[in-house]
Amino acid sequence: MLERFHLEVLAAIKEQGTLTQAAESLNLSQSALSHSIKKLEGQIKTPVWQKEGRSLRLTHAGEHILTLANRVLPQFKHTELLLSQIAKGEMGSLRIGMECHPCYQWLLKVIEPYLEKWPSVDIDVKQEFQFGGLGALHNYEIDILVTPDPLYKPKLTFIPVFDYEHRLVVSSSHPLAMQSSIMPEQLSEEVLFSYPVEPERLDIYSQFLNPAKCTVRKHKTIETTEIMLQMVAAGRGVCALPGWLVDEFSKTMAIKSLRFGQHGIKKQIFLGVRKGEEQINYLSDFIALAQHVR
Repeated sequence: MLERFHLEVLAAIKEQGTLTQAAESLNLSQSALSHSIKKLEGQIKTPVWQKEGRSLRLTHAGEHILTLANRVLPQFKHTELLLSQIAKGEMGSLRIGMECHPCYQWLLKVIEPYLEKWPSVDIDVKQEFQFGGLGALHNYEIDILVTPDPLYKPKLTFIPVFDYEHRLVVSSSHPLAMQSSIMPEQLSEEVLFSYPVEPERLDIYSQFLNPAKCTVRKHKTIETTEIMLQMVAAGRGVCALPGWLVDEFSKTMAIKSLRFGQHGIKKQIFLGVRKGEEQINYLSDFIALAQHVR
């Protein structure tokens, strides 16, 4: 029964005092404004204002509507402003899904300058999508998917942000540390640490051990990068991580990285987004920043 227009009319009447001035403030004719209010009065079966000379006085019913108008109209205007900003790419919410365990360290370097540049954009990093990121992106549960293994779909686009080499990590005192590269059969007696990901999704298996029909002595999973590397530095086993990440930790840890085979395992980090949304200003700027952070 009540519409936003009715609220705006009564707010204008209270502010302007006369029907003529209220109509002008709303860019309406007096007849259109009067007709709308008469229709409302017919529906609610009570008048909302009374004429007192050239002025209008709100009735008890009109005052109730005005109270609602004073509470609701500012919320309408605020929400419309936010929607306008979102449409212009000036603010919004950026939900990032991670399908790359070690990429969290890299992501922090992207987020820090981004937050300074886009103070009105909220960021949420959803690590629970490590195993279902593609579905989350399709279902609008996340806006960007960070992944080293893109699956190209018609409604999605994957943008490469940087190249890296996947490398084996050993303790500096490990016998293999004297080498620059490693062959599959040399890992047959090693304990392999990895993130809790299915073996078939691990590059060390799919691109190195399995093609050579080799395996490790034991495979253990560890959730955090720091603990994994501490175990490696202590000589408890080996792991496979991006070379750029190992380079950072090797400054403070007794670890070394080796190339897988003669040619190594070359990888890329991609940002997956829904097609068309990469043109949104605050989203495209995040992608641009990511392409310059190492």
